[in-house]
Amino acid sequence: MLTHLDTNGNATMVDISNKKTTTRTALASGVIHITPEILEAIKKDSIKKGNVFTVAKIAGINSAKMTEAIIPLCHQIPLDFIDIHFQLDEKNLTITASASVKTSHKTGVEMEALVAVNGSLITIYDMCKGISKDMQITDIKLLKKTGGKSGDWDSSSK
Repeated sequence: MLTHLDTNGNATMVDISNKKTTTRTALASGVIHITPEILEAIKKDSIKKGNVFTVAKIAGINSAKMTEAIIPLCHQIPLDFIDIHFQLDEKNLTITASASVKTSHKTGVEMEALVAVNGSLITIYDMCKGISKDMQITDIKLLKKTGGKSGDWDSSSK
């Protein structure tokens, strides 16, 4: 059953007013493939727009906080915690962004974690495109979620 459709098939925001407030978390990740030139510029911290990881982390946090403005019918919820981590893989020329989000509310934060990853990776692209536009963002996915009526979910247990 699609929860964002009413009985007539029209789009509607899900009513969460009767749901219990519980602690909910989500972890998402994604990858950007970069060039050797971009890798060297990041390692030397010579990107003209600033430190790539610092700016991308702030962008990811801001993106998570604006999820309801980006995704139609997504609830505006208070976020208690957002963190972004990056893993630079020099051998494979990739950067993995991981976003962890937490709330105590009536609905989950999966979308906020996914939007945070997207915001971080798109920012890396923007900051590095002056060196090379030959980058690709891939593998954006939810890794784990906890809390709520549907319970916990972990992609590694599939």
